Amino acid sequence: MTDKLSDKDKKDWENFINSSERLENKDKNIKIKNNIFERSIDLHGYTLNEANIKISEFIENCYLNGVKKINIITGKGLRSKNLEDPYQSKDLSILKYSVPEFIKNNPELMKKIVLIDFESVNSPSKGNFDIILKSIK
Repeated sequence: MTDKLSDKDKKDWENFINSSERLENKDKNIKIKNNIFERSIDLHGYTLNEANIKISEFIENCYLNGVKKINIITGKGLRSKNLEDPYQSKDLSILKYSVPEFIKNNPELMKKIVLIDFESVNSPSKGNFDIILKSIK
């Protein structure tokens, strides 16, 4: 890889900086048919504790706002430094496995949930999973 940027890269960057175009929000709302909402949250970059707090708040907010489906992006954990640390669990110290376990073991959150897609959690090729929420009665 070279240390110098090409003129095209510099021009593209300049155009992007001066543009009024905005990047897509990673935590977006998607309205789908029959007024059923789907929301997505990306937990990349969060510590385990931060992710657990964020997901608790997110599930509560979605439930109260009538969201039916949540897509939680955790990543696959393939670049996690935990895999190199012999004192940390390679299976439970990464968000992919720990976040769904946190949710499953939280009775208050589970009262609001119909289904957690553990098939996606356990898939080595997926870095996200879905949650289906109950409706407010």
